This record gives sequence, C-alpha cells and structure tokens, in this order.
Amino acid sequence: MTGNKTWNKYEPTAARKHGKPGRESRPKSLTFDIHSHVAIPAAGKIAGPHVKPETVPLGWFSDDATKAVNAKQDGDIPSRINGESVRLEDLDKMGLDKQLIMPPPGQCYYNVPTNIAIEATKVLNDGLGEFAAKRADKYVALGSVPLQDGQAAALELERIMKLGLKGVQVLTNVNGKELSDPDYAPFWAAAEKTGALVVIHPNGFTHGERFRRFYFSNVIGNPLETTIALHYLIFDGVLERHPNLKLLAVHGGGYLGGYSGRIDHAWGARSDCNANLPKPPTEYLKRVYVDTVVFTPHQLRALVETFGADHVLLGTDYPFDMADYDPVAHVVDAGLDAKTVEAICGGNAKRLLGL
Repeated sequence: MTGNKTWNKYEPTAARKHGKPGRESRPKSLTFDIHSHVAIPAAGKIAGPHVKPETVPLGWFSDDATKAVNAKQDGDIPSRINGESVRLEDLDKMGLDKQLIMPPPGQCYYNVPTNIAIEATKVLNDGLGEFAAKRADKYVALGSVPLQDGQAAALELERIMKLGLKGVQVLTNVNGKELSDPDYAPFWAAAEKTGALVVIHPNGFTHGERFRRFYFSNVIGNPLETTIALHYLIFDGVLERHPNLKLLAVHGGGYLGGYSGRIDHAWGARSDCNANLPKPPTEYLKRVYVDTVVFTPHQLRALVETFGADHVLLGTDYPFDMADYDPVAHVVDAGLDAKTVEAICGGNAKRLLGL
C-alpha cells in the first residue's frame, strides 16, 4: 500500500448516519471531551533514545499496509497533537467547550529504565500542565506516572495533583504485568487518597499474531486490552480495596460492558473464579466510568444501560484517525432524554473532575 492508496481520514465516522453536526445540535449546557491527547516533545527527547520499538505492543502485529498508514498519520497530526491553533479550530467545529488532555499512549514511559522514566515523566507532566494553563478556559490536564515503580508512581501522582492536574493516564499493563499486581499497590492507594482520576488506555494488544492484518491490533486488540485490564482490577480486588477510586476506561470500556453477565455467572458458578469477592463482579464494574467512543447509537445506549447515565462521558480520542470527530451529535442523536444528553455531553465530566 503506497502512494495515493495510503490514506487516513479525520472526519465524521463511517459507523453511523449523520444528521446535523454537533456544532448545530449541541445542548446549551457544557460540552466536554474527556478523552484527547497532547504530546510533549521535550519529554520525548529524554526518553526517546531509550525506547526500543520491540517493547511497544501496538507495533508487534502489523503488516506493511498498517505500517504505511501509521507512518502517514505520524506526518499528519503534529500540528494537532503538539500545537494549539488547529486544535482550537477543531474543538469549535465539533461543538466542544472544553477538553481533557492526556499524553499519547507512547509517552507513558514504562519501557525505559526507571530513572529515565522518572525524569521524562516529570517533564511530560509539567509540559501538559503548562499547555492547559495557557488556556484554562479550554483545557484540563491529566499526566502520567512511571508505573514500573509503584512507589515512584505514587510520588509523581501526589506531585502533579498539587500542581493542579486532575489525575493520570495509565496503560492497560506494565510491560506485561497486570495493573492489579501488588507492586503497584502504592499507586492505587495514592490515587484513591488524592481523588485523582485514573484513565486506562491501551497501546496495542500484548498477544495476537492473528491481529497482524487490517489494523486488528488496534481495532480488536485495543478494546480487548482494556477488557482484560478491567477483569484483573475487579477479580484481584483492587476495586474492592479502593471503593472511592475514580477509574475511567476509554473506548467505551472495551468489551466487558457488552457481555457483563458472564463474569457474574462465573463468580457464582466456580470456586476458581469467585476470587473471594464479597459482591458480584458487576457491582464493581458499575463504579467504572466510560467514554462514548463506540461510534454507534445502539452501543452508546447500551453503555448507559450497563454503567448508568452518570458514568458515561463524551469522548473523542482526538487527534487520531480512530477518533470520533462528531461526538456531540453522537450523543444528541442516540435517542436519549435531554437530561441524559446534558449529563453525558458535559455534566458528568464537570462533576467527576470537580470543575
């Protein structure tokens, strides 16, 4: 796939029909994007020389066609992922008032030596804070943590919360270790103590030779990674031990919300799946927040039914090609009542982030 056969689109999704764009159909209340990315080049200069491509799962299972499209995207998005002017224009086009910014997954530096990760992550977080502060009317920031060291992660989280960031993005695993591993207990304790929002974001699937073609490493693998991470956080008891944890899983929370009954059945039917949890697994699942990046109205309605209208928040995944570029219309046109539309479009984010 070369030349004019290689393309990306950054426009309203092909997954649903479109009526009036969100800019025209938006509610009068706040509209807030809970899921977008900003890159900080200064952090990349520190960590970049230590990042080995073979440690990034998103690149493990890609054929030549996918590599070509990804390379084109790398050339497409710098003005939007590093800069501000185009981003502000796009926010206006999408009918969005404010946006939560967080690092691109590749700037969660779990795959470099810990001392390098600590240094680069501080630069990353300071840069994100500065980006948001320049237009506090438009942006709120999440940072990252060097999660390969649970204690260092806790310290960095505490530092950035004092600086005014609202929490952190974490990947779905730490170099193959689950987020529920005891090594990361200090981080989860700090997240609950500080009231930080923790956004779980995938970066490709860790196992899956069958995902090599058609960008399946992302299309199937990213939601599956989130699904697995949530399973472990529930069954290993992280959500039981930290009932006040604020956790948001992107891309609609992966696949678990669409088949949640299976975990309750297994919990009740088998001793090896009971995990000594005092409540059915879906009781913990309902504490999780999810975004609207599921592209179709029926799936959005299903998220509302599964997680509750107060736990679904508008998101885009801006500025990547897998983003929803008409997110407000997605919510407005889903057949939900006006109160629910206002909550999903911005009210829930305002409450969750304490704005």
